[in-house]
Amino acid sequence: MASLQIIIFDVCGTACALHRSAVREFLPLPRLWRPPALPRPVAGFFNLGGDAVPVLRLDVLFGLQAGEEDRDADLYRHLILIGTGGTAGATALLVDRVLDVATVNARQVSDVPQAETLNGCVEAEVTWGDRLVHLLSAERILLTEEQQALAELGRHAQSRLDEWAVPA
Repeated sequence: MASLQIIIFDVCGTACALHRSAVREFLPLPRLWRPPALPRPVAGFFNLGGDAVPVLRLDVLFGLQAGEEDRDADLYRHLILIGTGGTAGATALLVDRVLDVATVNARQVSDVPQAETLNGCVEAEVTWGDRLVHLLSAERILLTEEQQALAELGRHAQSRLDEWAVPA
């Protein structure tokens, strides 16, 4: 591995990253709708081109706590859209801020054994400036059961959105 392009972002003061190839785009935080009884890690859904896209709260998934000064910072938060294909099947990760798109070389990357992180979610640690960044695997952020539950919630949200669609 000669070099690796990564997206670096902040979640409650913890620097994390994703492979650039796993990220489709960054978005400002839109207004989300939150149906009753959603699990805490799901911030809600938003409409992207007629598709209901679920938004995951990485702070909740990772058990991180925001400080008091961060609670009203939604205006500055970002969504990182991940997933394959069209907007259907996409998921957005709610992060405090996208910090950088960086290219790192192999000397800056240290592998992390899959058994040492939940579901192998952290696949490596990257040195970025004077910080250590957790390189996440987009495919392993959620457990298989969580992925299935999120897909079912997404189907319900899409059904609701489709009921309000105006024929062209």
